[in-house]
Amino acid sequence: MAGGTGTATIDFGAHPGSNEASVTVTGETEIGAASKAEAFFMGSDTSADHTASDHRYAPCFIELTCGAVVAGTGFTIYGRSLEKMTGEWSVRYVWAD
Repeated sequence: MAGGTGTATIDFGAHPGSNEASVTVTGETEIGAASKAEAFFMGSDTSADHTASDHRYAPCFIELTCGAVVAGTGFTIYGRSLEKMTGEWSVRYVWAD
């Protein structure tokens, strides 16, 4: 069973921000077309624009989903919020067959 983990940065842009953002994860040469991926916030992570405290509360405002898996390449992480969000956020991911 193949699997992988990693980090990515999702960017909602400068003020006034956006309700949606995405990032394409590449370099996952072992990922298969039927693999499942999941993205999440780690409460101790920081980014250029947000503190660890911001990351701890991010799941209250931002929903992360994964899709568009491309075998031997990677997948896309999508972020959506009912409120406009701004700046870069650090996200982590796992995937498995």
